Amino acid sequence: MRQINRVAVLGAGVMGATIAAHLANAGLDVLLLDMVPRELSGAEQAGGLSMASPQVRNRIATAGLEGLMKMKPAPFYLSKYAAQISCGNFDDDLSKLQDYDWIVEVVIEHLPIKLELFKKIVPHLKPGAVLTTNTSGLSVNAMAEALPAEVRRNFMVTHFFNPPRYMRLLEIVPCKESDPAVVDEMAEFISRRLGKGIVHAKDTPNFIANRIGVYAIYKGMQHMIEMGMTVEEVDVIAGSATARPKSAAFRTADLVGIDTLIHVGNNSYELLTEDEEREVFKVPAFMSKMVEAGLLGNKSKAGFYKKEQVDGKRQIFYFDYTSGTFKPAAKPKFASITAVKMVDDPAQRVKMVVEGGDKAADYAWKSLRDTLIYTVNRIPEIADDVVNVDNAMKWGFNWEIGPFEMLDAVGVAAFVKRAEKDGVVVPAVLKTVERFYRFNDAGQKEYFDLLTGEYKPFPLKPGQINLQILKKSGGLVEKNANCSLIDLGDGVFGFEFHSKMNSISGDILSMTHKAIKRAESEGVGLVIGNQGTNFSVGANLMLLAVALAEGAYEDIDMMVRAFQKATMAVKYSKVPVVAAPFGMTLGGGCEFSLHADAINAFAETYMGLVEIGVGLLPAGGGTKEMCLRSVELAQQYETDPTPYVFKHFKLIGMANVSMGAAELRGLNYMRSGDSISMDLDRLIADAKQKVLALAVNYRPGKPLGNIPAPGRSIAASIKASLWNMQMGGFVTAYEQEIGGIIADVICGGDVPTGTLISEDYLLQLERQAFLKLCGNKKTAERIQSMLKTGKPLRN
Repeated sequence: MRQINRVAVLGAGVMGATIAAHLANAGLDVLLLDMVPRELSGAEQAGGLSMASPQVRNRIATAGLEGLMKMKPAPFYLSKYAAQISCGNFDDDLSKLQDYDWIVEVVIEHLPIKLELFKKIVPHLKPGAVLTTNTSGLSVNAMAEALPAEVRRNFMVTHFFNPPRYMRLLEIVPCKESDPAVVDEMAEFISRRLGKGIVHAKDTPNFIANRIGVYAIYKGMQHMIEMGMTVEEVDVIAGSATARPKSAAFRTADLVGIDTLIHVGNNSYELLTEDEEREVFKVPAFMSKMVEAGLLGNKSKAGFYKKEQVDGKRQIFYFDYTSGTFKPAAKPKFASITAVKMVDDPAQRVKMVVEGGDKAADYAWKSLRDTLIYTVNRIPEIADDVVNVDNAMKWGFNWEIGPFEMLDAVGVAAFVKRAEKDGVVVPAVLKTVERFYRFNDAGQKEYFDLLTGEYKPFPLKPGQINLQILKKSGGLVEKNANCSLIDLGDGVFGFEFHSKMNSISGDILSMTHKAIKRAESEGVGLVIGNQGTNFSVGANLMLLAVALAEGAYEDIDMMVRAFQKATMAVKYSKVPVVAAPFGMTLGGGCEFSLHADAINAFAETYMGLVEIGVGLLPAGGGTKEMCLRSVELAQQYETDPTPYVFKHFKLIGMANVSMGAAELRGLNYMRSGDSISMDLDRLIADAKQKVLALAVNYRPGKPLGNIPAPGRSIAASIKASLWNMQMGGFVTAYEQEIGGIIADVICGGDVPTGTLISEDYLLQLERQAFLKLCGNKKTAERIQSMLKTGKPLRN
């Protein structure tokens, strides 16, 4: 296995700096280099500096590093990781490259500039060092020609997508002389240490994701103009309704930058001389005029959309390409789009929309039809197989399913029949394949190889656990509509949520006990995890809303008791239980994680106890756990629990959510022994390994008693702070009331400080407080608002 510990990044612009930040996130030592400035700045002159001063010579790289601290979303997991990066310049510091294992070039996208830089750095590379370029479309072989043979063996494209921390895709493109072993080593390292989804592309303009994604946008514009549709109408169709990101087409264009989109279009038109759809990449005249007018997208605060204050309210406007003016957003609605709003399965949404009977369905069909045909025709030009293409679009453009998965969703035969009816030429291969993905008789997933005409095993990383494949191949132990129990092997079971948004309902709570009992009687431990979009958004509010509407408070009490029993069963299982959270891990999802023996979180885990948003408190043991952690920390450091109670109260009272797993330790949601996985594909496997490690010397616990309560005096301090905030207009009287109730619970009730209480008593306080808040009319209004709009009312 190749060891990479030190990485040099050449180029400190936005892309270079953010790549450096993500390398630092991975714990690597990073050297960030850029040019020496041509002249002194005014501040440097005033400070008596000269062109020989290191501060001046490193100014551009230093500015790149300093700019990272101001960026949103944050490129660092924790700001202190910036200390992993040191700055320098191309004139003074190239000799340092001999100490670095991987050198990433990220200078301007202009071939002569890149080649000139390569000439300068080659003499300073240590034998065996890997040199890569972050080009988004320049020829890797054209660059390789300027390199010595021994360097070409270790040279390739590593194309990060922006922003590098958050975009999973990384395209690897080898040159003709790249050593396949080095390419494989880099793919493994970048996947494991940086958490990237690796796609193997070929040396063609714009590689895979940009080639297909930009074509889809340009072809979509063509159909929009032909059908007389608006930008806003297209985005209603080209977003989640058709399994693509919520930013759809034109909000994505604003995000990327309209000037950048034009550059990619022009580059494609210039270089793709043999492409049958070359004319699609011709930039529409209205887009050129937009750039001339300074309408560049988000970076200029106006593009296809802009926001303005009108009569004190924020108003969204969309660009009318027919008149060149902005018009107020009309929020168009189509029957075919409305019909799929409650459909979770992205494949089903695509099928339903294109089979609809309105204008939106017609547009969806035409735009997807042409994009899918174009994609089929790109193999083997841009990639050798459908898996790489599908992954590129899912990881690089945030499509929920890839182009070939869309063909399976619509039905390949039905697609061919309808396209031919339209008079469109269909690739011959589509008439020979039934579907692109299937499970064979042994339950193994396979993909159709367009080059051989045969099905091949779906590729998995060594040790990777894919729950879908595992269930199909005999690993399913028990299931209901919202969750499954799976045999992960080696005596470890997996408890998987698969409800809508992985919200926690009664059948998940009841299955929790079955899962634990099975692990206790037949195995060595349990992993709570899944491979959905998010770990869990919390409890199912619809069930609570129905009970509130009916005044069924006894039913609510039973719900809360069931939730508490489930989380306590997790905490006091006879075998180790490890939670594997990722993405949104909110409310009840957070509570399940807090009760596990250990947490193995994905790096991008956004965890928090957010119940106050609907006027409630965490009552699945979450408030109880934060009380216990306050007491534990006070005992550990032999100090007053007040600061810990205040901190944890704030987490609940302000519905604080981590901006990544690295923040969870500072929030006391993760503790010593918990760990973080960078690679989402390895998350379940890593959690399984943690279970096995814990199982070796596992000692089950028992519900706690003799807990010294923080007490009423600390609760009184919290309530005094809330009163001051209410007097200052920072919280409402209703929020002050909720805060006071939470304070009573997290402090252990109306008892003197140090009074010995039990864990069961804290759970009882939680239930009583939850029921009390449920009886507040404003809480019911908040819950209804959340269900209707996704946002709670502010009372």
